[in-house]
This record gives sequence, C-alpha cells and structure tokens, in this order.
Amino acid sequence: MSRDFAPMPNAEGFFGEYGGQIIPPELKAIMDDIARAYHEIKDTDAYQSELRELYRDYVGRPSALYFARRLTEHCGGARIYLKREDLNHTGAHKINHCLGEALLAKHMGKTKVLAETGAGQHGVALATACSLVGIECEIHMGQVDIEKEHPNVTKMKILGCKVVPVTRGTATLKDAVDSAFEEYLKDPQNFFYAIGSVVGPHPFPMMVRDFQRIIGDEARAQFLEKTGALPDHILACVGGGSNAIGLFSAFLDDDSVNIYGVEPAGKGLDTPDHSATLTRGTPGAIHGFKCYLLQDAEGEPLPVHSIASGLDYPGVGPQHCYLKDIERVNYVSVTDQECLDAFMTLSRREGIIPALESSHAVAYAMKLAAERSPDETLLINLSGRGDKDADYVAEKLGL
Repeated sequence: MSRDFAPMPNAEGFFGEYGGQIIPPELKAIMDDIARAYHEIKDTDAYQSELRELYRDYVGRPSALYFARRLTEHCGGARIYLKREDLNHTGAHKINHCLGEALLAKHMGKTKVLAETGAGQHGVALATACSLVGIECEIHMGQVDIEKEHPNVTKMKILGCKVVPVTRGTATLKDAVDSAFEEYLKDPQNFFYAIGSVVGPHPFPMMVRDFQRIIGDEARAQFLEKTGALPDHILACVGGGSNAIGLFSAFLDDDSVNIYGVEPAGKGLDTPDHSATLTRGTPGAIHGFKCYLLQDAEGEPLPVHSIASGLDYPGVGPQHCYLKDIERVNYVSVTDQECLDAFMTLSRREGIIPALESSHAVAYAMKLAAERSPDETLLINLSGRGDKDADYVAEKLGL
C-alpha cells in the first residue's frame, strides 16, 4: 500500500479522504484568513525567533529524554525511554501549540481567544499563553471534567481566564467543543478559536501538528545522541491526537520504527463505555471535518467514556485516520484499569506521576516491552504530568 506522507495536507486541508472544511461559506472565509495569516508568518525570522526563544526560556525546551531503568527492570524486556513533556511549563505538551496560536491571534489583531478543554491541560496552557501575550481568554469545560480536574480550573482562573461550565449532553469534552464553537460564531471576525488538538476544520489539524512536531524532532535527535540508533518502537496516547502526531511526524519515513497510537478502551471495547475511535469508529463528520467517528445509525456522535478526560472525544485527527488506512501506525487500546495500573507503576517505580492520558501509552508500552528483547528500545511520549489527576486517582483507589 502506498505510503505518501507529503505534502500533508493538500490545499483543501485533506489528509487522504479525511479533514477538509465542512463548514458554512462565511466561516470558511474566516478559516481561510487564518490559514493565510499562518502561512504568511510561520516561516518568518521574527515569528520563528520569538517562538524559539519562548520554547527555550519560557517552556524549558528541549524537554528531557529519560531512560526509565526501574520500569524497564520491572517489565523485564525492551529498554523504555520517556520523552518528558510533563516537565514543560504548565505540565504538558499543550503549551507547544498554545504559544503558537496565541502569537498568531495577536498578529491577526483578534480581541479574544476561545477554546475547549477536557482534562484542563489545554485550558491552562492557553490561559498561560494569553496572559503572556496580553489577550483575553475564555475556556469552555464540561461540568464532569471541572469536578474531576479541579486543580486545573483553579489555575485557569488565577491566570485571568474566564471558565465557562458546560452542563448539557454528557457535560464532557465533545459538549465543551460545541459550546465554545457556538460562542466563537458570535463574532469570528474578532475572536480566535484556538483548537486544542489536531482536529477541527483546516487549517487547525495542520497548524497544531506543525507546532507539536518539535516533540518528535527533539526526540529523534536526542535518541540518536544517547543510544546511537533510532528507537525500535514509539508510543503515544491518542484522543484528538496532538501529542501523538507531534512525536510520530519525525519518524514516519523511518521504516525501522514501529509506531503505536494508544486509544482508551475505557470499560471495555465490548461495552459502549470507551473512546476507541480508530479501533471502533467509521468515517463520518464532526466539528467541521471528516474523520473516523464513533457514531449512531444517523451519523450523530455517540456518548464516549475514558477515565482520562482529555481522551474522551468521539472523533480523532484526520492525519491519524490517514495513517491508519495506509497501515503506517498501529492503533491499539488499553482499559481504564490498565491505565490506572500503569499510573501507579510509573509513580512507584520511577517517582514520576503521569497524567492519566499519558498512562494509556505507558500501559501499552509495559505490555509491549515485556514481549520484546532487551536489545530493543521503546520511546513513550509522556505527554503530561499527573498533578491534576492525583486526588481523583487517590479517591478511586482508596489511598
């Protein structure tokens, strides 16, 4: 099967048959203006210089590449390395694209930045970036997630962000997206919708991927320097898919590298309580783009579930859909219980408390490592830290 990775996306924003702009003509004009502005400034010396300086001096990049010796010994197989995005300022990979989007919004003269958030990591990162560049920020968040991720809600408010609780539907991520998008449509000329993953209408899947590619570029160079070779296997969790595509993008042309995107199987793939879109979904449309979608017979998005608030989305980034179809990436899943086990194992073996989202990748990596030779290497994108999840996990496990 052909594996054509460039150019991605095409001029209409499609990755193969996925992506595009399934939006009204007046909104298409706004999206096209964003795409034009992005292409005008993205490669300019001034923009890249400011972004590089912020990544280095503000975010703390490059993030570390760490050999997890005790976790490797515990699993008893391949050597496990972690790309430590949890060490970034704000505690996750989200700051990488939030800084880029906030600077773009400022460049375009927008008066307010809007967004959704699930686990709150995108919300905190965007509130941080908007505070830094001096632009108003409003975040919509499902009431269920507000209660689960309360530390992040507090941070957003401290940073000066307006947090809008969303109580309709399942009161989780999909409903937060709907709510934020409705607010955005009230004044798209002056508002900027900073989408929190590689989803939504073109140009957002492309832009967010471009900002997140720094993860993969750094990891590739660091791994070669540290080990003298590329990793045999790389892994990342997939909800919308921003941290995963950030890592994967730098390795797509390396046939020796096996790539795994780990989805949430929730309470089991044989139940309705999961968010394994690429595993169980079919092509459909949501939030202005085409992708694999967990949907009912009428094409409406189904309610979804994950213990990790940042992964409970019924759609997925269009480039991931394309990579699934051409069989370049292996999309797999782990359950809530496996996620919790990995969360505790990494915490107690390495002293690193991971986000529940990232724990999905850790869980699958632990199983994979145990099956592989000690001569092989695994690289996990540890996309975020677990401060936000600590109270929830402690209560759930009775700690």
